[in-house]
Amino acid sequence: MVPGRAIPGKALVDLASALFVEWHGEPPQDIRPVAADGSTRSYWRLTAREGASAVGAHGPDPMENRAFLSYSRTLRELGLPVPEVYGADERSGVWLLEDLGDTTLFDAIKEAREPGSDALPDAVLPLYRQVLEILPRFQVEGGKRIDFRRAYPRAAFDRQSILWDLNYFKYHFLKLAHIPFNEAHLERDFSRLARHLLAGDRSRFLYRDLQSRNVMVRQGTEGPEPWFIDYQGGRRGALQYDVASLLYDSKANLGRRQREALLDHYIGVIESHGVARREEFLELWPGYVLVRLLQALGAYGYRGFFERKPRFLQSVPYAAENLRGLLEGGLPVDVPELEGALRAIVDRWGREAEPSAVEGGLQVTVSSFRYPGGYPADTSGHGGGYVFDCRGLPNPGREEAYRNLTGLDEETIAFIAARPEAQEFWERVRGIVDAHIANYLERGFHSLSVHFGCTGGQHRSVYMAERLRQHLSVRRPDVRVEVTHRESADWPRRPARV
Repeated sequence: MVPGRAIPGKALVDLASALFVEWHGEPPQDIRPVAADGSTRSYWRLTAREGASAVGAHGPDPMENRAFLSYSRTLRELGLPVPEVYGADERSGVWLLEDLGDTTLFDAIKEAREPGSDALPDAVLPLYRQVLEILPRFQVEGGKRIDFRRAYPRAAFDRQSILWDLNYFKYHFLKLAHIPFNEAHLERDFSRLARHLLAGDRSRFLYRDLQSRNVMVRQGTEGPEPWFIDYQGGRRGALQYDVASLLYDSKANLGRRQREALLDHYIGVIESHGVARREEFLELWPGYVLVRLLQALGAYGYRGFFERKPRFLQSVPYAAENLRGLLEGGLPVDVPELEGALRAIVDRWGREAEPSAVEGGLQVTVSSFRYPGGYPADTSGHGGGYVFDCRGLPNPGREEAYRNLTGLDEETIAFIAARPEAQEFWERVRGIVDAHIANYLERGFHSLSVHFGCTGGQHRSVYMAERLRQHLSVRRPDVRVEVTHRESADWPRRPARV
């Protein structure tokens, strides 16, 4: 292997197959990819002729791989339900794991839900209680035995880690969602929140990403049992963080009473083992709920706004409702600038403000076009809708650096987003379209078109059409959105970026 050069996909599979042979004694007869959700890692299920199976994995980050393998071996030695590592080629970043099946806790939730409901079914609560009974062993026993020198990117959830998470939220959610805030005042609030969180015991193992998609469900001798994965981001930290991760998992959507009952169950477990007292745990609980929600919103923004993966944005209304409950109970420290930003998120995305969709739903067609080619034709039969003229906005196409780019490119997005007149234009468009959609839903209409035109149909109109699509995918999950860029066939062709 040449240092610094990526290993081709087939070679990675071959390495996983070789590990399978070392473990099982014969090569796999079938190799199939396994979905990796939002991860950058790759997974395959390798199956032998008589049915024995294992999961091969490849991680592109050697430091993260080292943490995962080290933690897995230690947690397994402690008798905790994590996958056994059958073998590893750490130089190539490939390893072979025990096959825990395909059912996550989130899958179990979806299976048990009533049709049309997104509430957490009571039938799943026993699994949650099992997770919360096992979790203290990870936190306490793991905290004593894990080699935190292997932790990556940080050995502890300290001030630096907290500020990383808070700035992740600022740059990947607040800024990309165009939530207004005073940067200096927000940084002051971040420092206050960090000081508050650092006041308690942080000697435990912090799992870091304990949520319903990172708990597998296997059939045991006495029924379904939880098994734990994706703990490679673990570090020293406080008990509260992982409990907040699990109970405020947006898409799991626990009800207030369910969350309170499960929290009470967990506190009972740690008190019975002399790990912590209820009062000291609850003193820092709201602060850790807040920092976890902000970290999750940062992830939704990065995956959704930046990487353009809409399914991550579908979690934002759930997170906004969790923020609403936190705000109603009062934030744990005085953070006025942060509180104002949080209220803006709740106002924009909170689900209580959304009218329910009519039967059949509303289709919103969004497009970009150039004026020399005429207005877009109406294909819905309802006679057309809004047409917004973007020619009054600064045109990046007049500058050489942007001439071969489009409104889909990061550089163009940054150019237009930085112009105050573009922000003012957008706010007016958003207000008009949001009001019109609410009206159409109430009246039972099924189609609305919104078109953006500019001189070339390549930069400004494309930017605005995509921004409206992103806004509607988060703010209006009760409508269907279709986006087209009429002039895309005439956009300049350029070499793919490496």
